[in-house]
Amino acid sequence: MLINRIGLLIAAGVVCAGAVVAELADTLATPADHPAIGYYNYLQHPPRDVVSELSRKTQQGSVQLRFDNGTGYLRSVLDALHVPVESQVVVFSKTSLQTERIEPHNPRTIFFNDSVAVAWVRGGFIEMASQDPELGVIFHSLAQQPASHPDVQRRDDCLRCHISDISLGVPGMMIRSRYTAPDGMPQLILGGFSTDHRSPLKERWGGWYVTGKIDPGLHLGNMVFPREEGARPAHLDFRGEGYLSPYSDVAALLVFNHQMHMMNLITRMGWDVRAGLHAKRRDLPVLLRQSAKELVDYLLFIDEAPLPAPVESTSGFAAKFAARGPVDSHGRSLRQLDLRTRLLRYPCSYMIYSPAFDSLPAEARSAVYQRMWQVLSGEETGFRYVRLSAADRTAIIGILRETKPGLPAYFR
Repeated sequence: MLINRIGLLIAAGVVCAGAVVAELADTLATPADHPAIGYYNYLQHPPRDVVSELSRKTQQGSVQLRFDNGTGYLRSVLDALHVPVESQVVVFSKTSLQTERIEPHNPRTIFFNDSVAVAWVRGGFIEMASQDPELGVIFHSLAQQPASHPDVQRRDDCLRCHISDISLGVPGMMIRSRYTAPDGMPQLILGGFSTDHRSPLKERWGGWYVTGKIDPGLHLGNMVFPREEGARPAHLDFRGEGYLSPYSDVAALLVFNHQMHMMNLITRMGWDVRAGLHAKRRDLPVLLRQSAKELVDYLLFIDEAPLPAPVESTSGFAAKFAARGPVDSHGRSLRQLDLRTRLLRYPCSYMIYSPAFDSLPAEARSAVYQRMWQVLSGEETGFRYVRLSAADRTAIIGILRETKPGLPAYFR
């Protein structure tokens, strides 16, 4: 993806990017109001993300959201959007729109599936961020007040933070890891990280709760760092009373870390290629090759930071996630988790099945498939790709042949 060198280093948590950076050109992202994008032009480019669809249905009365005394509309929203409760991850650092409400004893919970993240903090409103197949991530909120037709509001003001180098210059997702004080305030003087699957565990989850079986010394989760000089960090435990789940599962966190940057990459490639086609750029083939290379490297986990020790999901998330398939005739799926040395058993992102991937311009999908085949067939012989074993390549090709509609004939 054509992002600037500084942006890539930030997005990668300053990890594993060095081999890639030198190959990327310094360019700016396509602006959101570009005629080929029309992010703000609701009439010519009506949003098709799942939350915008839910908003239309609630106003029409075809979907009714239930209000519970404890969590308001939360459970009903999750049901309507098909977001599993087992996906819950919990953050206690003051790093969101509802900063004033968040602290270690009143953390913010986030639930997600392939296309939407739903956040809730006690005493506040529900936040939703959903990926439109073409526009990128669209942000919404829902007031926690009983109403006959609950009003889901689009929140373009969220873009003050959610268009940045970290989101690759498009409306997208960001995951931060912060050294967090006991009151939940990030200690910016100590630094921090933006994380994805390329980031080592030792940089992840500062300001987040982490549950499941994992050595607590491997990450920054569950820790607060007092401001007093010489004071030692203190360990916290998530208390799930009043929440939909008592977990902030390590497997869910690992998947979340991978997926958010994958969503941004898909959006960025779609925007750049649409803008390039609109302008009839002569260098479009170069843009396609460079964009496809970065997207495919991430899609195939080429720079994934290895797990230093096995971890185990205890919330039921891993089983729930794997059960969504699709599964090939050998019972294999791109959703099967490894959790011993890496995230996935078969290192190819399940996001290849997402509506956003399928909605990429035909030229972009073609470039991505061509690059995938270069890597998976062994035509690409660069040292960076040695980590993708012959068995992995064969398994990924076999799974895609049976489960991915529209796969080019040369994969057969």
